[in-house]
Amino acid sequence: MISGKHFMQGNDAISYGALYAGCRFFGGYPITPSTEIAERLSIELPKHGGRFIQMEDEIAAMASIIGASIAGVKSLTATSGPGFSLKQENIGFACMAEVPCVVVNVQRAGPSTGLPTGVSQSDIMQARWGTHGEHPCIAITPATVQEQFSETVRAFNLSEKYRTPVIILSDEIIGHMREAIFIPEAGVLPVIDRCKPVCPPSDYKPFSAVDGDVPVLANFGEGYRYHITGLSHDVTGFPTNSGEVAQRELLRMMRKIDANYDDIVQVEEYLCDDADIIIFATGAVARSAKDTVNVARSEGIKVGLLKPLTIWPFPDKHIQKYIGRAKTMIVAEMNLGQLTGEVRRATDGGIKIRSVCRIDASPITPTEILKEVHCV
Repeated sequence: MISGKHFMQGNDAISYGALYAGCRFFGGYPITPSTEIAERLSIELPKHGGRFIQMEDEIAAMASIIGASIAGVKSLTATSGPGFSLKQENIGFACMAEVPCVVVNVQRAGPSTGLPTGVSQSDIMQARWGTHGEHPCIAITPATVQEQFSETVRAFNLSEKYRTPVIILSDEIIGHMREAIFIPEAGVLPVIDRCKPVCPPSDYKPFSAVDGDVPVLANFGEGYRYHITGLSHDVTGFPTNSGEVAQRELLRMMRKIDANYDDIVQVEEYLCDDADIIIFATGAVARSAKDTVNVARSEGIKVGLLKPLTIWPFPDKHIQKYIGRAKTMIVAEMNLGQLTGEVRRATDGGIKIRSVCRIDASPITPTEILKEVHCV
C-alpha cells in the first residue's frame, strides 16, 4: 500500500480503500463518473495478487463479484445510476443469499442517461428500495476524499461482519475532486474478515445463525459443499415453499441490520449542541452546508450540521434527539426531496422541516442554503 500523505482523486481513494480492506477482485463495466475506480484497480490489483475483469455489462459485473465472494475473495464493483439500476436484480440475489460484497455508485444526474458528467444525489431511494421485496440494506455516504478511503474500508468491514452487500453512495463531485488525504500503514485501521465455520463439512448449515443473526460463511473450494439460491430457503440453503420458514429467515436478515444500528450508523454532528437550526446533508452538499454553518455562526445565528456517513439504515435516532431542542431542520439535497421525506418521517412533526433542492446537475452552494437559513 502507498501509506502516507497524498494528493488524490476521490475515485482513486475508493480504490486504495478497497485494497487496504483486502479487496482482491473487481468486476465492472465502465461508466461515467465511476470509471477511474476500474482504471485504478486494473493497475493495482495485479500488484497485490488480485484480479480485475471488465464484464460485458453491469448485470454480469454484479454476478461476477457475487461468485468471487462466495469463493472467499473480498470483491467490489463500481458504477453510476443507469448501471446501478441494472445491478439491482443481482443485488437482491446477494441480499437473499447473504453474500458479502461492496457496490460503489458514483451518482450522476438522471433519469435514464441524463447528464452523465453532472452531479446528483438521486439514487438515495434506489439504494434502499431498488431491488424488490423486503431485504436488508447498508448504504454509506462519504463527503470528502479522506472519507472515500476510510468509508470504503468500513464498507468492506460491515459487509464481512453482517454477511450482506454494502453500497457506497458517492457522487460526481466527491468522486472527481482532489484533496490531500492520509493513508495509514496496514494494520492501523481495523480490517474485518468473515467468520468461517469450525464444524466439519457434514454438519455445516450455511444459513443457520446459532450465535446471533449472522450465519458463518464457508468459502467454496475449502471442502464445504452447500446450496445457494435466490429462492426462499431454509437453513440448509435449499428452496422451501413454507411461508413460515421464509418469513422467519427474512425477519432474521432484517434483524441482523436493524438490531445493530449503533454499530452500523455513523453521523458527524457539527456545532449541533446549541443549534436552533440544523442542516441535514450528505456527500458534496454537506461540504456546502458546513460552510453555511460557519457563515451563519459569524452572523450570530445558531446553526449546526448533521452529516450522515450511513444513510441506510436511516439515522432516525440521531435526528430524533434534536426534537424539542432545534426549531427547524433544513434538508439540502441534489434531488427533489428523497431525504426530506425520510426526515419528515423520522421527526413525525416534532421539528419544522424546510427543503433546499436542486436537479440541474450543478452543486447546491452555501449561498443557497444560507438564504434558506435567513428565511427561518
